[in-house]
Amino acid sequence: MPFLSLYRRVINKIFIFFLVLSPFLVIADDLPDFGDSAGSVVSPEYERRLGKIFLNQVRHFASVSKDPEVESYIQSLGYKLASHSDNNEQPFTFFVVNDSGINAFAGPGGIIGMNSGVILNSSNESELAAVMAHEISHVTQRHLARQFEEASKYSLLNTAALIGAILIGISNPEAGMAAMTGAAGLAAQNSANFTRANEQEADRIGMQVLVSAGYDPRGMPAFFEKLQQLSRYSQSAAPEFLRTHPLTTSRIADSRARAEEFPLNEFTNSHSYDLIRYKLFVTSSKTPKDAISALRQILDEYTGAANEKLPIRYGLAYAYIGDREFARAKQQVDYLLKDDPDDVAYLLLAAKLETAQSNYNGAFTVFKKAYGLYPDYRPVVMAYSKALLDVNNGKEARNVLKNYERHHQHDLESYSLLGQAEAMLGNEIETAIIQSEYYYLAAQTRLAVDKLTFIKQQYQIDYYQEQRINARMEEFKYELELEEGLR
Repeated sequence: MPFLSLYRRVINKIFIFFLVLSPFLVIADDLPDFGDSAGSVVSPEYERRLGKIFLNQVRHFASVSKDPEVESYIQSLGYKLASHSDNNEQPFTFFVVNDSGINAFAGPGGIIGMNSGVILNSSNESELAAVMAHEISHVTQRHLARQFEEASKYSLLNTAALIGAILIGISNPEAGMAAMTGAAGLAAQNSANFTRANEQEADRIGMQVLVSAGYDPRGMPAFFEKLQQLSRYSQSAAPEFLRTHPLTTSRIADSRARAEEFPLNEFTNSHSYDLIRYKLFVTSSKTPKDAISALRQILDEYTGAANEKLPIRYGLAYAYIGDREFARAKQQVDYLLKDDPDDVAYLLLAAKLETAQSNYNGAFTVFKKAYGLYPDYRPVVMAYSKALLDVNNGKEARNVLKNYERHHQHDLESYSLLGQAEAMLGNEIETAIIQSEYYYLAAQTRLAVDKLTFIKQQYQIDYYQEQRINARMEEFKYELELEEGLR
């Protein structure tokens, strides 16, 4: 898409977002003091609401991964690192964008996105964790709020550009930087200086988080050096991360020197990291055959121990399933299960192989074992529920999802599946209530309120349903008033 067309399309989103932000661009007497000047510009509570809107825009502009195993892994890594930060009260949302480019970004309200390209191009889990720790530090140090404040010293347009650069930069970093430069005008150099200071602080704080969480701090300079190597021959081919996180030789040297202050440790990649990396390799390949060819070569040439080949076999099995070579996929799956018959990733892979062949009896044998071992593991719950819905077993799918909600909050996918189950069972009122919850999570609060209003007007509801609907209606209306008040 030409830049001008992209800019016009995105700038409308910027102005919507900017209208939400505009009340923060003056010092307000009724906002609480959070210990720094940025707190007077964007309070944490308002930032949370901005985060909801921002995340909705990310879903609109970018291909956010819906793979439960990928989601669960990146969230597990993110929450582990965040628990070692200096702000344990900060909420976070972690997700992966299906993009082979090397990029990561932090938005308002603790929204952190990571391109699949970062995972694929990391050599070990410490390198990946270093990028995540860096983004977490941007959030905990309130760099985005500080940038809002800094931009507001010059003009409101600068602040809109900061937000717009993030949104545009998700799918087109060069266009994002161009938009930033064009709108910032004379304040561009000041903004660049401010950004460099933020990057240095995020490196320093991020490394502390990295070490505290048990990862190798040398992963940070190692990844920086890799990025520098990738951009050595052509700046236009530089990784997106470098365009939004300027990297200098002195910054790499500082990172290396700081890492060397910590003792060497024998850090080993987690099992999940290795599996997810090969799974993403398959899904990011042009065709399953391309993935098969590459993985067969890696497997044949690998000289390490047999157990170190297991993640390669795991990826190869996924590629074979994608290419519908089920007999060869089964060979790899059997090899994996022989090594560990209770490994949840191997069980989900085995179930996928069965469902791909429409062998649901075999799939449910595997699913029941996996569900018995890991009843609270989201990827198991999602895959099992989907398979049950595929065979029109809405009752059992509903039971699995309702059991899950006893200890876990629903998300967009689980609400979608639960809504399908209730609809399959003919529960129109419950289906409509779930749709309202889905709208709310999708940052469509007005639609959520309208849906609940429709239910009360069109359905004969009982006392308990009425109480539930009224309670949620009050919460949604309160949230809607706040959102509209911001505008």
